[in-house]
Amino acid sequence: MSDAQSLPGQPRGGVLSGPATTRAVNVLAPNPSAMTLDGTNTWIVSEPGSDLAVVVDPGPLDDTHLRAVIDTAEKAGKRVALTLLTHGHPDHAEGAARFAELTRTHVRALDPALRLGDEGLAAGDVIRVGGLEMRVVPTPGHTADSLCFHLPGDRAVLTGDTILGRGTTVVAHPDGRLGDYLDSLRRLRSLTVDDGVHTVLPGHGPVLDDAQGAVEFYLAHRANRLAQVETAVENGYGTAAEVVAHVYADVDRSLWPAAELSVLAQLEYLADHGLIGGN
Repeated sequence: MSDAQSLPGQPRGGVLSGPATTRAVNVLAPNPSAMTLDGTNTWIVSEPGSDLAVVVDPGPLDDTHLRAVIDTAEKAGKRVALTLLTHGHPDHAEGAARFAELTRTHVRALDPALRLGDEGLAAGDVIRVGGLEMRVVPTPGHTADSLCFHLPGDRAVLTGDTILGRGTTVVAHPDGRLGDYLDSLRRLRSLTVDDGVHTVLPGHGPVLDDAQGAVEFYLAHRANRLAQVETAVENGYGTAAEVVAHVYADVDRSLWPAAELSVLAQLEYLADHGLIGGN
């Protein structure tokens, strides 16, 4: 096995559930799969000494999991005061309405269709609950509504599916767009350089202790895949499915449908930039 210190982002080993930083605790949802890795990370975030907490991504509609999140907060002497969503995919957001019912909280999200309450989320918003400060970072690309949450007190960022704890994420075409995703990665790189962010609290997989290394790996990976897709098209692979079979031959075939979404996003990007012929 590879030493975690040599892997992109320096993933932590050990159990995923439990405290990750001074302010963030993970409760792992029981929905593991090829796409969700070990399951969805539901984050409980609170200021030390406060009796209020924020929950990010309640996860799937699973009452046992939702109640486990509440129990974890209550055992720490905290009441859930607000629910936030990084994006609207069901493995992150399907349980949000039920969780809001159980906790009597509002749900804030970028997508108005996912909100419960009057307030949404937008670039530059600062969320303050019980002394906790979280800053909203717009990171479209995986989906149009993807957000990250900068936790300056821990020099950490909650990334949803924009950066995973293991592997790389899907640009979910047509909602997700590669140009947006690359801009979002550069925005996260700025957080690591300008704001000292060093910890990634992802939506799936282990915590990463080298945020800048993770971002640089993602940018390099995307550039490499884009070059491979461009070369495949030049060599006569005409459809997204053909490109996937050629470029992603080393990837588990169960992931090819997701890879096809990313290839469609890459083909769109290449066509928009005049690097291949449009349809």
